[in-house]
Amino acid sequence: MLKNVTYFSDATFAIMTTMKKAIAITSLLFSQAAAAESDIFWLFRELDGSTNWQYIANFSSTIFILALSFMVIRLFFSRRESRQYNRELEEIRAQLEKRVVERTATLNESNSLLKESNKALGDEITEHLNTTAQLRQSESYITEILQSMPLMLIGLNKENQITQWNPRTEDVSGLSAKNVIGKDLWESYPEITVTPKQIAEAHEKQSAVSVKYSQRGQYHFNITIYPLKDQSVTGVVLLIDDITQQVNSETMLIQKDKMSLMGEMASTMAHDINIPLRAMLSSVKIVRQGLTDEPFDAVALREALEDGVIRGQQAKSVIENLLDFSGSGGDAKSMASIKDIIEHSVELAEDVLSVTAGLRFQDIDLKRDYAKDLPDLPCYSTELQQVFLSLIRHACTALGKVEDFDHKPCIHISVTQLYDDLWVRFQHNGKAVSDQDQQYLFESFTAGENSSSQYEAEQRLSFTHFIVTEQHQGQIAVMSQDDQDTTFSIQLPLK
Repeated sequence: MLKNVTYFSDATFAIMTTMKKAIAITSLLFSQAAAAESDIFWLFRELDGSTNWQYIANFSSTIFILALSFMVIRLFFSRRESRQYNRELEEIRAQLEKRVVERTATLNESNSLLKESNKALGDEITEHLNTTAQLRQSESYITEILQSMPLMLIGLNKENQITQWNPRTEDVSGLSAKNVIGKDLWESYPEITVTPKQIAEAHEKQSAVSVKYSQRGQYHFNITIYPLKDQSVTGVVLLIDDITQQVNSETMLIQKDKMSLMGEMASTMAHDINIPLRAMLSSVKIVRQGLTDEPFDAVALREALEDGVIRGQQAKSVIENLLDFSGSGGDAKSMASIKDIIEHSVELAEDVLSVTAGLRFQDIDLKRDYAKDLPDLPCYSTELQQVFLSLIRHACTALGKVEDFDHKPCIHISVTQLYDDLWVRFQHNGKAVSDQDQQYLFESFTAGENSSSQYEAEQRLSFTHFIVTEQHQGQIAVMSQDDQDTTFSIQLPLK
């Protein structure tokens, strides 16, 4: 409103100024007329030369009225314009106030967003600092792993130039990392056993390539070459593991196991031969003693000789079985019937195991349960015969240890097929195998506090385990409890 008053006063001032100018002009005209009447009022002179002042006054009033009317009209339009200007100014003021409010709201929102952005930026900087610290820690950890790795680690780029050379490699090669980094591998270390062809093979396959290098009696290495994938710098990494000590230890262990297995087999065969030989010697002593008697009993001598012949035949069967086994070691696997192998093992048991732990083999109830249409399997027949003979011997020994007059010894043999495997089960109702003995039953040499050099040979099945698992890629397990029968389960793959 103050602005409106200001504009109205300006218009009024202009009109008053104009009126003052008109009055001043009129007064000037009158003063000039008084001073020079002949020059100014000639129009109002009468014929007699006198001046008609009434006309002059009327004319001046008319001029004044016209000027005043003009001033009033101008004042009207000026006031009208001033009102329009005031309205426009009010609109402009409202728009400005609205814009100020909008701009203030925008600034507040921008400030809020800026605060949020600053907070998010601060959080991101904190996270970045944490990530940087973790990356540095991870880098330090990885570097420490590479530095402490007991394997030789060599990194190569696509031009086969060395990019990594860890301390273990420095120790083996005698070359420091600073002298070989960036140089060609074979120029820097020509003694290395890896060839460019093997490196190219890893690049071509885009997968790891394993190489075994051995210099008999001196060095053994496992070499792994794997390419780097999804990296800006392509290349390969070589891992070279010196396994010389490991191979030597394994070789010694294998030799020890072989000697233990052969000792077990020799002990078993000696045990099998010793029984008929002792009986045969006893028969010979009886015959010799009978021949000195007068008169001698021909019938008794004949029975003693017959018993000696039978025992000799049993010893011969054991020796022939041993010869067959020793002569079959280099043969290839052949297709054979599992039923025929088991039956042949039973025939050998009838000769070899005529008396075991005071129990005659003929007194054992032997049951057989073979599934129909059993397929032949690839195997070493003689070795499997040894397996089944050992299990029958083990069963006979356990059956002979049962101190029950009413006990009826029984061995149940069953064969079934399940998918691509044959399952052979030997079950007997003899003395159970203790939990502790089960742990060492298949060991290649005696172990444990209950094991000793006097451990009964017929109770050890390490050679049986070796034939089943190593030569036939199968499995063997035992289940035995005091109140249940003992069962040996053998799984033999058909393929």
